[in-house]
Amino acid sequence: MKRAGVADLKLHPGKAPHWLVKRMMPMAGALCELVTEEYGTQELLGRLSDPVWFQALSNVLGYDWDSSGSTTVTCGVLRSVLTFERHGIVATGGKGLASLRVPEKLRALEDFGLDGAALGEVSKAVAKVDNAAVQDGYQLYQHVFFVDSDENWAVVQQGMDTKTTDARRYHWISEDVRSFIEEPHSGIISKEVKRSTLDLTSRDSEDCRKTTLDVIGDGPLRIRRHFEDIKSYGSNTLIPWIEGDSSMIQLPSYKVVPTRMDWNAVRRAYDLDPSKYEDLLFLDGIGPATIRGLSLIAEMIYGSAPSWADPVRMTFAFGGKDGVPFPVPRKEYDEAIQFMETVVNDAKMGRREKVVGLRRLRKFAPPVLVDRGQAA
Repeated sequence: MKRAGVADLKLHPGKAPHWLVKRMMPMAGALCELVTEEYGTQELLGRLSDPVWFQALSNVLGYDWDSSGSTTVTCGVLRSVLTFERHGIVATGGKGLASLRVPEKLRALEDFGLDGAALGEVSKAVAKVDNAAVQDGYQLYQHVFFVDSDENWAVVQQGMDTKTTDARRYHWISEDVRSFIEEPHSGIISKEVKRSTLDLTSRDSEDCRKTTLDVIGDGPLRIRRHFEDIKSYGSNTLIPWIEGDSSMIQLPSYKVVPTRMDWNAVRRAYDLDPSKYEDLLFLDGIGPATIRGLSLIAEMIYGSAPSWADPVRMTFAFGGKDGVPFPVPRKEYDEAIQFMETVVNDAKMGRREKVVGLRRLRKFAPPVLVDRGQAA
């Protein structure tokens, strides 16, 4: 499964100007309608789940080339314009409280014949993975769920590193999710690599995940003893094996020991006796600190190391409302909107000359972006 689904973006001050948003909406509506008319809803979901295509969409709409708003504003525009009637897709969610209401909003889609309760569980699972299973220093604050009438879905969510004011975007799509915990993203792309990232979604973490389940089976008292021993020795000292032999291991400084764990949640996990790591991860109360503590026990006591490598690839983009690399040309933007809407209307009436022309233009595009199915 390809990994290409995270983009690092800076926090920019200010709001999207009204004159820009009122142009972004009809342009986004026409672009999405053209994609769904030509290729179907799954193709649009697939493109939204591709971080490079999503960034390109934001740039086409005229937003900042390196701003966290290229996620939040673009998602807000899409949420406003996408409808079942016109596109066969709707979107729900947003920033802050709006992101927490996604499961509730998805349950309301039962009026359209969708299993809203099941989709709500998917939304919570996706958020839990990127908040607890991938610990890269970014706290989630934005979550948008896209779904079509056949319950195919995609998720675009974003976290913020409050120390650096960098934002990181995570992409998911239902067709790639055979497991919520192993390589579940539709890809990863970034401009910055974090030195200390606990990535339990990596295939390299499989042994650690299995050992963590065994650790849970040891019971809360034994787990607490392991944790307190690791915690008391700190992050730069030699630590003796708990089992009593004379072997010594060193805990590298980047493996930060959490200050506390939710021992009530650990006891509930012990009583549940989960057979799959997902059952442990999605248990209420099992948060980032508890997951990190259990992973350190699995590594330091039993030798089952998780992946500590940040799963990112380097990239960059361009664009923007801030005049970088140039101010948005309003007249040309309006003409482009009119052209796109004409293309959509002509295609519906069987006049496909402009659609064919757009396809031919692709031959002259610079080879910057690779096809979604070929992304590394």
